[in-house]
Amino acid sequence: MPAQSMSPEQSPLGKAVSYQDHYDPSLLYPIPRQVKRDEIGIQSGALPFSGVDVWTGFELSWLNAKGKPQVAIAYFFIPASSPNLIESKSFKLYLNSYNQTRISDQATLCQQLTRDLSRAAGASVTVELQLPQDFAGQHIAELAGEYLDDLDIEVDHYAPCPEVLRADVEQAVSETLCSNLLKSNCLVTGQPDWGSVQIRYTGAKIDREALLRYLIGFRQHNEFHEQCVERIFTDVLRYCAPEKLTVYARYTRRGGLDINPFRSNHESSPLSNKRTARQ
Repeated sequence: MPAQSMSPEQSPLGKAVSYQDHYDPSLLYPIPRQVKRDEIGIQSGALPFSGVDVWTGFELSWLNAKGKPQVAIAYFFIPASSPNLIESKSFKLYLNSYNQTRISDQATLCQQLTRDLSRAAGASVTVELQLPQDFAGQHIAELAGEYLDDLDIEVDHYAPCPEVLRADVEQAVSETLCSNLLKSNCLVTGQPDWGSVQIRYTGAKIDREALLRYLIGFRQHNEFHEQCVERIFTDVLRYCAPEKLTVYARYTRRGGLDINPFRSNHESSPLSNKRTARQ
């Protein structure tokens, strides 16, 4: 039975909470995606993209059957087609509830995480654990592509303005453009969210200065990570009309969690899940 989704204002965000250290799946707080999708013209059941929200949990710990603490890095893959996103503070509180919980083995933990998160999201969530013996395999890599951040532009508007986007229909290209200047604010608390974004497309050549101004325009915009990426995708698709389009953002972590939304009309998942230097 799927969890009942709620509004962002009813979530734990911005509220004082007590931290539970024993397993409690009721802490997970699902929020319906469609409310924000309605704002940007995405009809229910007619997504212009596929994709996934890739979460990294750096603070997962539990007790083994003998009561000895265990740690791992967890990766969670939540499909963009799921009816709900999971509010990040509730996600943190849920993971924290394992701290004094005895789990017989890693497989049981994975099964439990998968079951609870899938119920909250309303679709099948994939969970992968990386144990300490594999931590040396962690690598840092920046998003691949040409960075726009050295463009010498003047900016005086800090809200999304898709009307500035434009493309030259006389030039057809396939290119990947990136920026480290993506910054938005939490929908509920207004706290800053910092990220890097990669836009890969095939079609009319997008004006790079216009694209950078548009991305900087999120600087005072209040929206969740996943919603910002979907807004970027639909705005670029609407105003520049590329044949192929992928938007991938990697946000810095908060509360031991980072969120990396990926949306594409021709790819199903990111080419790389390596964290950036700021993550």
